[in-house]
Amino acid sequence: MSKRKIAIQGELGAYSHIAAENLYKDTIIKTCTTFEETFKEAYDDPNCKIVIPIENSLAGRVADIHYLLPKYKLQIHGEHFQTVEHNLLGKPEASLNDIKYVRSHAQAIGQCQKMITKNSFKTIVSADTAGSAKDLANNKEKNIAAIASKLSAEIYNLKILEKNVEDEKGNVTRFLIMGKNVHQPNYVKDKKFITSCIFRLKSIPSALYKCLGGFATNQINMTKLESFSVKNTFDQANFYLDFEGHLEEKRVQIAMEELGFHTQSLDVLGEYEASNYRKN
Repeated sequence: MSKRKIAIQGELGAYSHIAAENLYKDTIIKTCTTFEETFKEAYDDPNCKIVIPIENSLAGRVADIHYLLPKYKLQIHGEHFQTVEHNLLGKPEASLNDIKYVRSHAQAIGQCQKMITKNSFKTIVSADTAGSAKDLANNKEKNIAAIASKLSAEIYNLKILEKNVEDEKGNVTRFLIMGKNVHQPNYVKDKKFITSCIFRLKSIPSALYKCLGGFATNQINMTKLESFSVKNTFDQANFYLDFEGHLEEKRVQIAMEELGFHTQSLDVLGEYEASNYRKN
């Protein structure tokens, strides 16, 4: 049996890599430089899935993803919530007293300001956390450290100088598992399902209020609603929507019919079983 191919954005050791390994065993990880390159891997290869971050509990939504969803129209097969634990990594021969500079992704640097300020470190912004660890491994200077995952330390033979250096605990990233093939699980009454879609409103007064009315009257819980601008215009917006429910449910069918009536376009990105994390 051939190994499953999973594409991620970032280097090995990235939190996307950790999420992929927690989801699937015995996989081939394909690393990509950009999110668009990651989406294209699955678009060109139906046997490839991607594990892609969509939002973070501290930093909000991940940039660019919402624009790639309607462009490639990949199907969502599932979701995964991954705890993010930042570590200060150094060369094997380095100690905390040697460090003068710290490098990482801008978001990780922002999430570890207390540690950085306490030690008076100067910061160097890198493209991603695991990439900063990889660069450190190839650098001869021992006065530079990286903020990255424990897995990055193992992969690039780095020393953990300090564990869990994030300012706040409860740092969690939500990932989507996506692929080109349609994945539609059968409805089971005792299970919770999430349905995701993207829609564009008709340019009429109260359009958003009207199109979401069916969710209220049918008691459907919307867990996420975000707008993002349509390319080259300021007077139209696309909306990304997650709600609890399955398309085989009558109440969902009624709500979706009403949503479709008031929208210019409507694309269902997938329906999938809700992560157990939502029950916590």
